[in-house]
Amino acid sequence: MSEFIFANEPDASRYTLHLGDDLVSVLDYRDDGHTVAMTRAYTVPPFRGHGYAGELVERAVADLRSRGDRAVLPVCWYVSDWFAAHPEHSGILAVREQQRSAR
Repeated sequence: MSEFIFANEPDASRYTLHLGDDLVSVLDYRDDGHTVAMTRAYTVPPFRGHGYAGELVERAVADLRSRGDRAVLPVCWYVSDWFAAHPEHSGILAVREQQRSAR
């Protein structure tokens, strides 16, 4: 079986996950220089149901954590659910303006 190929494609504002030559999953984002808003996770229909979107989000979060210069804003429902299921990664989450003013 082919191995995963993970890539950040900043010109397209997306992370991708390939299995061999096949595009499996895409994670779109907007990067303002401080925060990466993850706007859409998408898995190509024939590959759905195998956890590939979760694998992609995990790798994207690891990439951003290793860079150390961005926070994540989970705009996409899937990404938000992923963070809820993986609270150990919550330290990278952006603090929303409303949360800051409530303190």
